[in-house]
Parts: sequence; C-alpha cells; structure tokens
Amino acid sequence: MKVTVWSILGAERLAPESRKKLGVVALLYFIQGSPLAILWEALPVYLRLQGISLGAIGGLRLLELPYSLKVFWSPLVHRFGDRRVWVSGCMMAIALAVGLLPLVDAVHPGWLLAGLLLLLTTLSATQDIAIDSYTVALIDREEEGPANGVRASAYRVALVVIGGGTVFLAAIFPWSVLYLCAALVFVLLGFLVLRAPRLELPEQTRSQWIAGFANWIGTWNAVPLVLFVLFYKLGEFAIGPMVKPFWVDQGRSVFEIGLVPTTAGIILSVAGSLAGGAFIARYGTFRGIWALGLLQAVSNLGYAVVAWAELGRFGLYSASVFESFTGGLGTAAFLAFLMNVCEKEHATVQYAFLSSIFSLTGRLVGGVSGLGAERMGYGNYFALTFLISLPAFVLLPWVKKWIHEAHRNGT
Repeated sequence: MKVTVWSILGAERLAPESRKKLGVVALLYFIQGSPLAILWEALPVYLRLQGISLGAIGGLRLLELPYSLKVFWSPLVHRFGDRRVWVSGCMMAIALAVGLLPLVDAVHPGWLLAGLLLLLTTLSATQDIAIDSYTVALIDREEEGPANGVRASAYRVALVVIGGGTVFLAAIFPWSVLYLCAALVFVLLGFLVLRAPRLELPEQTRSQWIAGFANWIGTWNAVPLVLFVLFYKLGEFAIGPMVKPFWVDQGRSVFEIGLVPTTAGIILSVAGSLAGGAFIARYGTFRGIWALGLLQAVSNLGYAVVAWAELGRFGLYSASVFESFTGGLGTAAFLAFLMNVCEKEHATVQYAFLSSIFSLTGRLVGGVSGLGAERMGYGNYFALTFLISLPAFVLLPWVKKWIHEAHRNGT
C-alpha cells in the first residue's frame, strides 16, 4: 500500500480544497506556538543558567495568567475586525517584546522582566483567540481529525524551530542575538498570516455573542464539561516547567538539552500529534480523548522512575522519548475535543472560554511547580503530576454527550 503524507494525516479521502485548509491551519498554529517557544523552551534554560532558583522559574508561569483570562476580552475579537488582522497585529507587538528581552538584567529579574513577559503573554493570548476562532470556522466536521493532527504538529514544530533552535544555538551565539533573530521571524509571520483567506462573521452573529454563549453553556450539563477541561491537561502543566531544570540538575549540557528533550523531543511529539490526528479520523474524538489522554498521563511516571532509580543519561533519554510522543497524542485528542464541542458561529467566545478554564488551573499549578519539586524531590513530584491527571477520566461518561461523533464504518 502506498504511503503518502495524506494517509499519515488520515486525510487521504479529503478533497483538494480541504487539503489547502490544512496548509492554512499549519501556518496559524506555527504562529500560535512561536511565542510559547520562547516562554517554555528557551527562557527556563536561559534563567537556570543564570542561577535563577526553581521556585522563581516556576513562579514566572503566573505571568501566563492572560491565557486563562482571555475569555473576558474575547468578545472584542468576535465583535470587531478581521481575525487575520488581530493575529498580525499581535505578532508585530510580540516581536517588539521579544526583541527587548536582551535589555533586561536576567541575573536579577525584577519588575521590568515581569512586565515584559506579561505583555508578551497578553498579546499571545489575544492572538490565540483569533486563531482558534478562525480555525473552528474554517474546518468542517469530517476534516477535524487531520486538522487537529496538523494543529498540534505545527504548534510543536514552532517549539522545535524557535525554542529548540534558540537553545541549540545558545552554545554558539549570545542569547541577545538569538532573541533579536526570533523577533525578526515573528515580524515575517505577522505579514504572512494576512495571505490566509478572509472569513467573514455575519453582523447578527457578531452582535448576539452573549445569547450564543449563554444558550451553549447555560445548563447543568455544562458542569462535567467544565470540570473535564479543567483537569485533562493538569498533569502536563504541572510537570512542564520542571522538565528542563531537571535536565540541568542531572548534569546535562545545553547542547544535550537543546538536542534531546527540546528538538528531538518535539519532533517526536509532532509524530505523536500526526498519529493522534489519524487515530481520531479513524476511531473518533471520544476514543481519542480517553485512550490517547491516558497514555499522555502515564508518561509522567517515566521521569519519576528516572529520578527515583537514578537511571542516568539513557534512562533520561528514554523518559523524554515516551513523554514527547504521548504528549503529541494527547494534545491532538484534546484539540479535537475542544473544536468538536464548539459551535462554529460562536466559537470565538466559546473556545476562548474552554481554553481559558483549562489553562487557569494549569498556570496556577505551574506557578507552584518549582516549590513542589524543591520540597518533595523530583521523583515524588513527577509521580504526583500523574495522579492529578486522573480525575478527568472519571468524568468521561458525562462528557460524551457533548461530542458530535460521526458514524465510522468498521469501528
């Protein structure tokens, strides 16, 4: 049987027009992942090398609260303007913020660094609103599986190119030069997004956003949905800020960190995302969120075993491979779920609401992750991150009714 990129994506039956949409989705989610590549991949390594404590590095995650509060200004994006222009404008401003990072004293981080990072996260959260809304409107139901594989993959490719590339090249170039190069890339992406097709929202849909949101979420059936979204990614958020510091404290070099958990790891997560999208295209969203999500949660135990048993370099590499691949699986499943339960005409506020609430607990637990690792030790803390992932799976029977599942032959 001939294997093509479309069969890998689970998109071999899609029309050429649908495949063009996947290209637009890839661009949008590369853009969405680019600012977070600086925040999640480059900045923790940079700060740890400057001698900043784990508690302070984890505490910086509290500056990502705009991702959890963006629902409050999502009606502005829904009500006014072209969503492509929102994305472009935010990317230009993000480029300015990243370009100013080298001017801040990282050895003694203070209010200036905090303010700059808060500006960056607010702009990034705003562009997320526009990107997610645009994508839900663009993609049809039968395209959701492949589209969400592409979404998760492009997002993680941005982490490789921007985040992994920055860490990798830090062994050769000064960090200030690398931040300025990243800013130039962001400017280019800001112009490029304007080439995406324009999607109009009817004026009636723009003006009636309150009714659209209230009718969708205003029943008791929404309670398990909200709780599920709160818990599903909690373990990933809890372990995320401590993975790179764990590598540093294991004595691994900047080159190794840039190569294995960042670059190679994210490539593996891209493979996981593509596999997850194909799985969902074949077996559906509901099977995806429980089967792929459970694998993602279990992967946190790999790092716990490495810390407890002191398995060294190759144990660390193995844990990274498993965690990266299953992280891609779980992300593709969760993105498919969020897209599936939103209504296309009101997705701006609905998707912003769901993504805000799941990131709220994530940012909070990420903010105290350093304290948890310091007090419990890496092994015990990593095991705890697995346990806090489990409540979401108890809610699955009540969540299933929200999913618009097409009948699939042979499943």
